[in-house]
Amino acid sequence: MSVDFIIAAIITVVGLTTPILLAALGELVVEKSGVLNLGVEGMMLIGAISGFGVTVMTGNPWVGVLGAAAGGATSALLFGVLVLGLNSNQVATGLALTIFGTGLSSLLGLSFVGRIIIPFQSIFPASLARDPVWQILFGYSPIVYFALIMVPVVMWFLKSTRAGLILRAVGENDLSAHSIGYSVVGVRYAAIAFGGAMAGIGGAYFSMVITPMWAEKMTAGRGWIALALVVFAGWRAGRLLAGAYFFGILMALELYAKASGFSFLPSQFWAAMPYLMTVIALAVISSRKNAGGNAPACLGKPFLPST
Repeated sequence: MSVDFIIAAIITVVGLTTPILLAALGELVVEKSGVLNLGVEGMMLIGAISGFGVTVMTGNPWVGVLGAAAGGATSALLFGVLVLGLNSNQVATGLALTIFGTGLSSLLGLSFVGRIIIPFQSIFPASLARDPVWQILFGYSPIVYFALIMVPVVMWFLKSTRAGLILRAVGENDLSAHSIGYSVVGVRYAAIAFGGAMAGIGGAYFSMVITPMWAEKMTAGRGWIALALVVFAGWRAGRLLAGAYFFGILMALELYAKASGFSFLPSQFWAAMPYLMTVIALAVISSRKNAGGNAPACLGKPFLPST
């Protein structure tokens, strides 16, 4: 196995992992606040079309990323209004958001089919970004570095800041947090908006980096993997990174199996492998006696201060 092959494989895995990691980090914060948002896939698609459309109109991919974050956060806040303001069922509303995001992104994307955008330029010197060896550290999109930075940032926020402590208190016992004066609804709105923004940026990675053109349903179910990854990681930010790269390796195997012409198993098997492993991992976790032991106590439960 050549060095060039190993470097190319690592770069591929990192690229495939980034959108899942971003969406999972956002969902982790949302669930830590006690809200279960199953609309990650829909928010990623809205972020993908928002980022692509803004980049086409402005010619600036950095503005496009901001547009993706805004699109994802806006769709998430729509979910927030329904579940926090109207106390609608979180599971049903999240599924509806996925359906809504899929349809809306397809509709908005009709005018962008066949368009291409200006890709991100490397934030490092070209001599490093294109070097056969150094590109393993310096040859990625800026969104990759943003995702990696956000892992310790989220860990620090949840464990070492007053705001993170309040958010976790709201997720563990919303009535107690409310009784001592914290705005449960306000904290959850902020967490939902952050989760939507992160999912939107994750979706934009597909339309702006992996394949810098628009195609319907281009996230291909990655939002569901991100949702499962939060459970798989036990609601811990540090484990999200390892779990995300595990699924990234599985997705890379599909690409290399197809490229090498490996025919022992059909290509559909390799395409389904990440989702199959998601189901298996969740089944194993749920079979344990302490399954869900790290889940926030108020996860998925409506906030009813009057009861």
